Amino acid sequence: MNRRALLVLVLVLAGAGGGVAWWLGHRDRSRREVVLEGDVDLRQVELAFNHNERIVEVLAQEGDRVAKGQLLARLDVSRLEPQAAQAEAQVAAQRQVWERLKAGSRPEEIAQARANVASAKADAANARRQYERLKGLSSGAVSVQDLENAKAALDVADARQVVSERALDLAVLGPRQEEIAEAEARLHANEAQLAMLRQWLVDAKLVAPCDAVVRSRNMEPGEMASPQRAVFSLAVIDPKWVRAYVSEPDLGLVRPGMAATVTVDSFPERRFEGWVGFVSPVAEFTPKAVQTEELRTSLVYEVRVFVKDPGDALRLGMPATVHLPLAAAASAADPRVAAEGSR
Repeated sequence: MNRRALLVLVLVLAGAGGGVAWWLGHRDRSRREVVLEGDVDLRQVELAFNHNERIVEVLAQEGDRVAKGQLLARLDVSRLEPQAAQAEAQVAAQRQVWERLKAGSRPEEIAQARANVASAKADAANARRQYERLKGLSSGAVSVQDLENAKAALDVADARQVVSERALDLAVLGPRQEEIAEAEARLHANEAQLAMLRQWLVDAKLVAPCDAVVRSRNMEPGEMASPQRAVFSLAVIDPKWVRAYVSEPDLGLVRPGMAATVTVDSFPERRFEGWVGFVSPVAEFTPKAVQTEELRTSLVYEVRVFVKDPGDALRLGMPATVHLPLAAAASAADPRVAAEGSR
């Protein structure tokens, strides 16, 4: 009896072990979906001004839905607008200087320079005749002082003629290329200053960068804005995703692009459509010591399942359940499973 009972016990244990082994080997084929638990997550924007200035108006409240480009707050620009106007006038003046140098000398200026040369030549010729006449007189008829004065007048007239001729040459040649380049560089510098001031005027208006919901309003009119202090905290309503974690044994069943459905306790009868957008390549909660076969099963990987929520029903941090159907994925991945499904 003892031997018979022992034999029966051995056979029962062997059969149970074989059944467990068969179930472990075929459980993935019998599973219809992978179920993950997680929380709804979304992107948040801390919206601040780019400059330090007094806030004059705040136009949004907590809970308001704002559209991309919508004005949310304004800064005081009473000192900035005159600076921009002054910079605009400087740009206009410098542009005229540059255009004048590019155009060169006017025909009237060249004609005037030629007339100055002709006048200088006439004065020089008259001074030379006066000097030659005094020089030809006898020594007693003219004093040395008068002769020296005539010679000095001739030298001055000759110098004036040379100056007039050089002025004519410059008028004909026009401005130097270096002067034109300098004027153009000054114009660009003034334009850059004007562009910066205009951008400051644009930055004085705080606008929504995307469609979002105002989570918090942190500053009020009269306060001094700062790039380090956000005026609003915005919650981006699209896209939304569920941040869940898949265990290492199920990691091979999940891949980016898989269709998914999401359920939440607040809407038990509703299923939100979605897809797997990201599977982390790095495990979390990894033991620091060398892993054993038992510890490997405790590894988990982050999964982001993006959700379609046009009605904005899902909220940040809301617990959610992700359902990943395996039938379509298995059929596409394993031809044998597809053949079994067609029977």
